Amino acid sequence: MATPSAALLESMRRAGALLQAGDLRHAHELLQAAVAEHPDCAEALRLLGGLRQHFGDAEGAEALLRRALALDPGWAPTLATLGELLLNAGRDAEAEPLLRRAATKLPQAALRLARHCNDNQRPADALVLLAPLCAAGNAVSAELATQHVAALAALGRHDEAVARYRRAAEAAPDDPAAAQALAIALGAAGRHAEAESTAARAIALGTPDAAARFTRARSLVALGEFARAEADLRDGLRLEPRHAEAHDHLARLVWMRSGDLAETTATLDAALRQFPGDTALLAARAAILQGAGDARGAYACLAEAAARTHVAPALLVRAGLSALEFDPATALTLAGRALRLSPASTAARSLLAAALLGTGDARGALAHCDVLLAGAPDDQYLIALQTTAWRLLGDARHDAYCDYAHLVRRFRLQAPPGWADLAGFLADLKRSLERLHDPQGHPLLFQSLRHGTETTGDLARYADPVIQALFKAFDAPIRDYLAHIGHGDDPLRRRNRGDYRYNGSWSVRLRSAGYHTSHVHPRGWISSACYIDLPDGIAGAATPDGCLAFGEPGIVTVPPLHAQHAVRPAPGELVLFPSYLWHGTVPFRSAQARLTVAFDAVPQA
Repeated sequence: MATPSAALLESMRRAGALLQAGDLRHAHELLQAAVAEHPDCAEALRLLGGLRQHFGDAEGAEALLRRALALDPGWAPTLATLGELLLNAGRDAEAEPLLRRAATKLPQAALRLARHCNDNQRPADALVLLAPLCAAGNAVSAELATQHVAALAALGRHDEAVARYRRAAEAAPDDPAAAQALAIALGAAGRHAEAESTAARAIALGTPDAAARFTRARSLVALGEFARAEADLRDGLRLEPRHAEAHDHLARLVWMRSGDLAETTATLDAALRQFPGDTALLAARAAILQGAGDARGAYACLAEAAARTHVAPALLVRAGLSALEFDPATALTLAGRALRLSPASTAARSLLAAALLGTGDARGALAHCDVLLAGAPDDQYLIALQTTAWRLLGDARHDAYCDYAHLVRRFRLQAPPGWADLAGFLADLKRSLERLHDPQGHPLLFQSLRHGTETTGDLARYADPVIQALFKAFDAPIRDYLAHIGHGDDPLRRRNRGDYRYNGSWSVRLRSAGYHTSHVHPRGWISSACYIDLPDGIAGAATPDGCLAFGEPGIVTVPPLHAQHAVRPAPGELVLFPSYLWHGTVPFRSAQARLTVAFDAVPQA
């Protein structure tokens, strides 16, 4: 490649300054002129390709980036930019080798690929990529710590993450980045009080930083300090108004406080007025609308963007997920487009399978389920789609996987040490749990419950001795359940190694007319419902009110499928079942609340 001329260097310098200032249109014009005059300048091609990608021209961006790569095959920024473009298009098999090559020279490429691995439940692969970046002496950014901790946590290695980042923070007590990394690890381990104080120290040590406020806000939410968490998120978004995840968390808090959709999306709407072309913000708004129960509004939010010729497959999938609730045929069209653009996209194929069930093609859905499960055999949602297709087809495998009489088991809890009887323990537990429920609160966004509240932290990690006693009381029933199901080749039994760990736990308080829509727990293995306090009469009622119902899909199917099995709740009982079983709660009417605890368990790593 020829040595660049002084004129080209000046053009590149000016383009860089325009990019830095956010003047993308003039930067694009300048780079376009530079490429026309110097078609062999790999860096000009790369920058122009990046801008074309930003403007939604993925095809044109890819062509420019491949020209740049042909000119300089080892230039890490080009490898990384092209790899990210392909990754965003769902072309993982093409993207990953490029990002791995770039990762040897460009830490950001390693981090991007590690985030992709974490998002796709490949934490061990993420750790391999992150290990060199986390070597002793290297500065650790908030994003790096987040991905490193997420990988360790997914493998059940929370304590290792805390110990590693505690050592780093102690070695550099005045370093805000080290304090923030420790706060991230503590938060992932459920040690939120310590995480909050550590994040506060990071904020005090450093300059105003959106990431640090986001870190602290997450722990404040878990601690039930919602007003302080909301203030932190708003402060962070003033610093970084395009932080889609922070917008998502703020929306959850505002909705829980107000139940008002306009107020919930107000800050995000302001950001979209400032950055109207930001598809990440647009997708976040659609997800919030759907999470609040407005699937049609969510689809309308994305319909114009989804109709464009150049559109990211991820946005098509997001629009399709909204349409799936009320118009599976439209979801099918969007899923098909996304899969043609990105044949390796599991999200697009999963949407396609669900949409086929909703349009009456169970056999077609089953073929896609088989492909998906080959790559993610433990994904409980995919297993649920598969068993639903079997049921529609009259396949006997459905009855084997969904043998409710055998796989849904009830256990009567024993009073833990320190309590004379179970009734006394449940009364104390009720008081502990009700302190965690906002009596005026609204259901959380993105949850299956209606007309009630749900706790925000991982209950299994709460220090409250009564709550800790409950989780110790769960141990014997869980082990009995593992012994009962035994071993085999199906998705439940083949993971049974005789041990488990908790993978999320919460409490739900349903009010009158409250219920859970039918759902599954995608990242679970064994799920549960434990009844702490029930309205008078539910345990002995002749109607199904308040019962735990199994078998009705949480998606539209043709023909419609209805519940096949129900469990009547009783105080002090724990129900265990495979996480892939569709389950929900039948509405009830009472002035008294229905208080439960639930958890997911997965095999011990």
